[in-house]
Amino acid sequence: MEPESLEDLGPDRRRALFERDAGVDAVRSQVRDIVDRVREEGDAAIRAFSSDFDDVEVGNIDITDQVERAAEAVDPDVLAAIETAAANIREFHEQQVPTDWRDDFGGRELGRRFRPLERVGVYAPGGTAAYPSSALMGVIPAKVAGVEHVAVATPPAEQINPATLAAIHVAGADAVYSVGGAQAVAALAYGTETVTRVQQVVGPGNRWVTAAKAEVRGDVEIDFLAGPSEVLVVADETADAQYVAADVLAQAEHDPNASVVVVTDDEKTARAVSDAVDDRVEARDRSAVIGEALAHDASGVFVARSMSEAVLFAEEYAAEHLSIQATDDEALLDRIDSAGSVFLGPYTPVAAGDYATGTNHVLPTSGTAKVTGGLSVDTFLRETTVQRLDESGLADLRETITTLATAEGLEAHADSVETRFE
Repeated sequence: MEPESLEDLGPDRRRALFERDAGVDAVRSQVRDIVDRVREEGDAAIRAFSSDFDDVEVGNIDITDQVERAAEAVDPDVLAAIETAAANIREFHEQQVPTDWRDDFGGRELGRRFRPLERVGVYAPGGTAAYPSSALMGVIPAKVAGVEHVAVATPPAEQINPATLAAIHVAGADAVYSVGGAQAVAALAYGTETVTRVQQVVGPGNRWVTAAKAEVRGDVEIDFLAGPSEVLVVADETADAQYVAADVLAQAEHDPNASVVVVTDDEKTARAVSDAVDDRVEARDRSAVIGEALAHDASGVFVARSMSEAVLFAEEYAAEHLSIQATDDEALLDRIDSAGSVFLGPYTPVAAGDYATGTNHVLPTSGTAKVTGGLSVDTFLRETTVQRLDESGLADLRETITTLATAEGLEAHADSVETRFE
């Protein structure tokens, strides 16, 4: 990776960096056909697509009982790691549970209450890598929120990774289905003979999954449309180039379309990071995937004229993962509002949040961190406002209500108040 100057970026390069494409449009019409077929044919479509796309002849779509036995096939150290991560994730998300409240506002008793959804579907990816961590991140917040029925869909295989199945069980899922891709989203959204229809579908996936979520949105709630993984590292001259390079490669190994960016105000640091990235690539098992991610236009190492310019870049970029490796990391963080999850200091690799700190790794990508946050307990809750007025409280508001109702031409609204004082 050759360092580049932020000041010299052309319009095409800036567009690639700031308008990151999840690739949804390219497959939208094909996904629409898949969704329609699952909606019409149910289990038969699931089995046909599993054969076509996954090269697996699916017997039982419902594999809940298989999940319950999965822990027996998992290495004890892996199972212990899953249980530790699950405990940390549960502990963090329990802090997010809001409390119902009512207060008196002088004749107006007002408040809020929170109730969970009844049925939620979580997508746990498979494909080129197994992601037991994504099962934990999707199921646990829903169960902490109080969702009664949490179903998980994960791609079929001749041997589904037992660590993924064990994680689903540890997380507390109520039903598990062997179905992947766009067809999984469709099955959860509309139901089949085997799959129970849910109210909401959440979880990360490839562009086919993302396009399916876009297709069913409106018939079912979704979390957000997530694209390939991305990381932005903001570094100063004190940053350890090897640490920065390691974090870059960690995100690049997710996907050949991952975006990995470093911005620093120090030319020597930029060069050191670039060299360290190049030196470390070949030693990684997924070096081919990493190489593709490093090569495309949405990745790079950039030199800013000042840390203020780096901060402005970070705010505009609105990264899924923002790592700040600089002496004044807290001060820099105070100036950046848009990021999915933030990692401060040299000993907070993004991988820590991916797996075990307890924060959620299902996060907004493609700049959507400007307007939304990651998966949380709030995702699975409905908020209702509650109010009670006594006679004096309504009397205090009588003129305000009737004046505004009359101004809007809604005479019956005004009468609904006046009738109470006749």
